This record gives sequence, structure tokens and C-alpha cells, in this order.
Amino acid sequence: MLKIKILGSGCANCKKLEAVARDAASTVAVEADFEKITDMKAIMSYDILSTPALVINDKVVASGRIPTKAEIQQWLTAS
Repeated sequence: MLKIKILGSGCANCKKLEAVARDAASTVAVEADFEKITDMKAIMSYDILSTPALVINDKVVASGRIPTKAEIQQWLTAS
């Protein structure tokens, strides 16, 4: 099972990123455990400059933007 983290304050972009990531995971039938991280201290422990950010198995794959569903599907199947 993959561990997917959404890093952000809970803004509209963070919610959209979570929705796209969940949709991508269900489309490729990947079991994933989703976690939203809104604590700024925890977010800063990752090497990112802006949110929202997507982390798959403790590896930052995107930050500061909302990746496409296709991009997320590629990352999920490669992990």
C-alpha cells in the first residue's frame, strides 16, 4: 500500500490536489493511504518551497502546482 501525503494549509488548491490524487489512485486500482498534513512545521520538514505538495512514499513528486491526473497515475504505478 502506498502512502500519499497532501501538504498544504487546507486551501482550495490543496483540496483539489487531494481530489485529483484520489481519483488517479482509484483509476489505476492502487491501494493508497491518504494523509493531509496542514501543520506548517511538519510541511517545512519536506524540502518544498510552496504548497500544495504531493508526497508518495516520503518522496516529494510535485509542489507549488496541481499535477494532472495522468502525471499522478504515472507516479503511482512507478512507485
